Amino acid sequence: MSFLGNVIWLVFGGILIFIEYVIGGLVLCLTIIGIPFGLQSFKLAQMALWPFDQKIEMQSWAPGCLSTIMNIIWLIVAGFWIALTHLFFGILLGITIIGIPWAKQHFKLMSLAITPFGRKPV
Repeated sequence: MSFLGNVIWLVFGGILIFIEYVIGGLVLCLTIIGIPFGLQSFKLAQMALWPFDQKIEMQSWAPGCLSTIMNIIWLIVAGFWIALTHLFFGILLGITIIGIPWAKQHFKLMSLAITPFGRKPV
């Protein structure tokens, strides 16, 4: 089921989400200050490509207060808007019975988009 779900996800918009995250990550990596945020964008791109096979876990080591500060900056600058987009598409897909599995994936991506620092896709 997960392979079929990933293929359908990819065909109906997952590839576009992946490309957007990769382009955003490349643009962020152009500056030294933006590199940590670009790496988080690549993490979101990895999840957006094949979301059905992956789960989100906290990193095994304690990320510390720098991770919290970076999450706050990320949330203010980009994370809130990315999360709203995933929330919108999740609700839109969740209205139909057939779209519920894809809505769950959008909600999973939304939780990662809010606080990507200190978390990793597994």
